[in-house]
Amino acid sequence: MARPKDISEAELVAGCLRQDRYHQEQFYRRFAPGMLRMCLRYTRDEELALDIVNRGMLRVFLKLDQYGFKGSLEGWVRRLVFHALSDHFRNQKTKMHFLELEERDAPLPQGVLSRLYLEDLLQLAEKLPDLPRQVFYLYAIEGYTHKEIGEQLGIPEGSSKWHLSKARKALKQLIKTHYLHAV
Repeated sequence: MARPKDISEAELVAGCLRQDRYHQEQFYRRFAPGMLRMCLRYTRDEELALDIVNRGMLRVFLKLDQYGFKGSLEGWVRRLVFHALSDHFRNQKTKMHFLELEERDAPLPQGVLSRLYLEDLLQLAEKLPDLPRQVFYLYAIEGYTHKEIGEQLGIPEGSSKWHLSKARKALKQLIKTHYLHAV
């Protein structure tokens, strides 16, 4: 039997689809730590984050037959776990308070962030320019460090920080434009 790191993604998926416990365990071990880091960015409660990851990974296993090897398997897994995270906040009627806007930015009018849900933020993030949007997703959604983002996108670490700051400012402006009337 191949060592865990030697198992290709295609072999992992095929083994999981056969309900092979070994492949399911290796799949979980390969992807769950990154998903836990992502969930911990939104809830500092490790037990809750692990519960969300487990619900998300269950969703992954149930839908694995739908993965068509188009794009990254990790990205597909991340999206399904993120949906579980989003469902948790929606089910708890918890509005989005986890977007950390920089303190030096001008504050948003009171009440705007309390009316903003995760889905609203993600829709607004889609309107950002390409590189700031990529950095925002990698940092705020996927939990990568600026160093990791820089390596992934081929930009200096400082540029990653600058693009995140640019994304935050643009998001604040979009929030004001789209949600100020709701206050």
